[in-house]
Amino acid sequence: MRTDDDAALRAFVEDRRTALFRSAYLLCGDRHEAEDLVQTTLVKVVLGRRRHGRLDSIEAYARKTLVNTYIAARRRFWRREQAYGEVPDRMGDSPDTDTGLMVRAALATLTARQRAVLVLRYWEDLSVEATAALLGMRENTVKSHTARGLAALRAVMTEERV
Repeated sequence: MRTDDDAALRAFVEDRRTALFRSAYLLCGDRHEAEDLVQTTLVKVVLGRRRHGRLDSIEAYARKTLVNTYIAARRRFWRREQAYGEVPDRMGDSPDTDTGLMVRAALATLTARQRAVLVLRYWEDLSVEATAALLGMRENTVKSHTARGLAALRAVMTEERV
């Protein structure tokens, strides 16, 4: 029985690692940070399965762990600082105006919860109810985070295109 659970967990990690990485990348906007986030999430999933025994839904547990780990990391003081090798004289204009880059830059301006709600609702294609359950918030809160997040994205995207 233990071997079957380990095989199922191993299969889950192999099958869903890329999807978790994509969601993590949309959450944090940095490839290396997303890889760290996925690794931390998978370690927590493995440890959670060992601690709680069989999990009803590894997928839901992993998604919730990914989002909670991301939000918790954003609360830490050291995450707010950015180290630079050299101080830039001025901000440079990016020659690439690809929509994907603009969306990721716009996502970076949102709060951690707004970003998590938008990624879960529109990237993971979860319902309001599922997003609320996953984040441990009321459905009305999910709706307000969605509305405010989309409004902020629209404002940033409109500003970028002008």
